[in-house]
Amino acid sequence: MKRWILVIFSLLLLGLTACSEQPNPEDTFTAYMKAWESGEYAKMYGMLSKSSQGLMSEEEFVDRYTAIYEGIGMKELAVTYELPEEDQEYDTEEKPSFEYGVSMDSLGGEIQFSHSAELVYEEGEEENRWAVDWSSSMIFPEMEEGDTVHAWPLSPERGEIFDVDGKPLAVNGGVKQVGIAPGQMGENSEEDVTRLKQELAEILNISVEYIDEQLGQSWVTEDTFVPLASINAEDEETIDAINELPSGISFQDDEDARRYPLGEAAAHLTGYVDEVTAEDLDEHEGEGYSAGDQIGRRGLESVMEDKLRGEPGGIVVIRNKEEERKAVLAETPAKDGEDVTLTISSDVQRAVYEQMKDDSGTASAIDPRSGEVKALVSTPSYDPNEEILNPNGAETTINKFNKTYSPGSTFKPITAAIGLETGNINPEENMAISGKTYSKDDWGGYKVTRVDGAAVDEQVNLRDALMRSDNIYFARSILKIGGETFMKETDEFGFGEDIPFSYPIQSSQILNGEAFDNEALLADTGYGQGQVQMSSLHLAMTYTPFVTNGTMLKPTLLKEEETGQAWHENIMSEETAAIVRERLKAVVQDSEGTAHDAELEGKSLAGKTGTAELKQSLEDENGQENGWFIAWDTENPDLMISMMIEDVDEGSHYVVPKVRNVFEQLR
Repeated sequence: MKRWILVIFSLLLLGLTACSEQPNPEDTFTAYMKAWESGEYAKMYGMLSKSSQGLMSEEEFVDRYTAIYEGIGMKELAVTYELPEEDQEYDTEEKPSFEYGVSMDSLGGEIQFSHSAELVYEEGEEENRWAVDWSSSMIFPEMEEGDTVHAWPLSPERGEIFDVDGKPLAVNGGVKQVGIAPGQMGENSEEDVTRLKQELAEILNISVEYIDEQLGQSWVTEDTFVPLASINAEDEETIDAINELPSGISFQDDEDARRYPLGEAAAHLTGYVDEVTAEDLDEHEGEGYSAGDQIGRRGLESVMEDKLRGEPGGIVVIRNKEEERKAVLAETPAKDGEDVTLTISSDVQRAVYEQMKDDSGTASAIDPRSGEVKALVSTPSYDPNEEILNPNGAETTINKFNKTYSPGSTFKPITAAIGLETGNINPEENMAISGKTYSKDDWGGYKVTRVDGAAVDEQVNLRDALMRSDNIYFARSILKIGGETFMKETDEFGFGEDIPFSYPIQSSQILNGEAFDNEALLADTGYGQGQVQMSSLHLAMTYTPFVTNGTMLKPTLLKEEETGQAWHENIMSEETAAIVRERLKAVVQDSEGTAHDAELEGKSLAGKTGTAELKQSLEDENGQENGWFIAWDTENPDLMISMMIEDVDEGSHYVVPKVRNVFEQLR
């Protein structure tokens, strides 16, 4: 009897164990959802029913999910679901269903949907299981077998750049693509085709090899238009030359191209756009750039990229077997970039460039009453249109208007203003100066040298010193002011500060360090040598107090900005501003002034010349000379021009007539 009880107990225990190991559909469903969320598509496939696996192989299943998700730019996939609160028993004949929700980011924006997964019970040779009864609708509910998912970006239109009068500086369109449709050359002999390619290559400045390479691409068919180069839509000479060639060549308008009407005259100001590179995509990861997009290179195209570019959009759709659009899963419209209107005047920009185009240098032009910047020029220049039109690329040059240089004697009015404000210069008092050089015993033989025109005087006042540009007068004046006081006072002129300007400009400096190492360096600083470095724009801004009667203005580049804003207020008295202004008029109007060649009938120009000697040390005898001239019309002070030309034998005398010519052209 005991033996039978033991057998019965064992059978009951075995039955209970079998029941506890009975597969549960909730477990399969949960495991499938977790595998989906973590991107384990092969693991998902293993949980499909036999009939579902018959629809496609594991490799096809994995490839399908991978291709769809990569194609739509899927990110941050999240799967949510709720299971029954109480344990349930399931009949193996049933097909239990569980609800789930999916959310993901995509090229077209967020995609959200709810759906259900149905499970079936399957008996196996080794074990029984619950499996997912899968269909295409589990990817997206709108999908059926044979449907496909497509996604593409929606590109914004790039904002355009205009000058203060609404004239274009960087605009879209106005470009034609020149190309060949191979089928259109069918009537030409092989010899004619060869000659056509050679002549076209010469007109477009490309090679025959490049043409053959473009025509030989795998996607090209007889009817395909194959673009070879872009040309300005207004370039009638090139268009006419192409039209004279044998048939087979055609044009297409390229509305997405970028055009720069001022060309070389404003190249460093505008910059240009270019197709994004792999490096760009890495650097700007997560910012919505994709292959084929444009990105600003140099100039304002780069500085204002975020504003000009706009915000890209995208769309994700389902198409049926007939390639008809069946459903839109997500769509985000592109937001066009903003147009930018500058304070720049195309007329001033072009006039200044024309005077400088054969030289190496920099110039800035401002309205000294308001701080509005009218021109920013750097030479030698390049044509930004070539960067757009020439598939082989064009050589660019360095931008100089955002860099600093030794200002030479154009710095002397700053020393004069500081000397007047601190009481160390009396404008009417004469300084006795004999000879052409000045030195002190502890200067190790270093001498300050007067320019030839200044050496005629032995009694020199402020007017004489500015008019004839007397280095010794300003060297001795700064020694009287003292290095510590001078450094403190120049802070008010914006030295060592970031220039509050929409275009990054290198900060100006008085010294490489914090204090003067020796008196000789201090003396050199008084007339703009030593370690003084200034940009042409900052130099112009330091002259605005002579127009505003004491306040140095902030430069403005965007028309929307408030003008006439103070950068530093009341850095000199109205009396000091008037004294320096009147003396600077003598620089031009007095027959002995260093800028007398700039005198122009009908204008009352004032200004200052400068010849900066670039030496490696105080002991150097000779160095490269850069010529400077800054001037404005005191009667109608709407334009001030600050110009520097590098490495000229005549120094400032080479620059003076160029600035004069700009005023003459623009009046």
